[in-house]
Amino acid sequence: MFGGGGGMNPRKMEQMMSQMGIDLTDIDAEEVIIRTADEELVFHDAEVQRMDAQGQQTYQIVGDPDTRPRGEGTEAIEGESESESDDTGSSEFSDEDVEIVARRAGVSEERAREVLEETGDLAAAVQKLEVE
Repeated sequence: MFGGGGGMNPRKMEQMMSQMGIDLTDIDAEEVIIRTADEELVFHDAEVQRMDAQGQQTYQIVGDPDTRPRGEGTEAIEGESESESDDTGSSEFSDEDVEIVARRAGVSEERAREVLEETGDLAAAVQKLEVE
């Protein structure tokens, strides 16, 4: 994590970090997607660590990302099939986004689309629907 560590024993480094109240957790991530305004960086089988320090969580991603234009994420979740094209044309969210939210939250696609449009974010929509 700390580039080389100056030759310090990794176990000793871990002990020092623990004493300073810094906790490292490895996350078994299958895929990490970073969305910018123009593109998506997709890390497949990336090494991900979460560092908890002073009430803040910081994530470190190590891997070689694929770059794709934003919105071309049909292969984002393994095993998902592309949804049939029943475009309503009134949503900024793709049918795939709606399908992902519906599946994760266990609701109909219509309800998922409503909450997506209300929240403007996939994660926020899933979270809101799980609380309902």
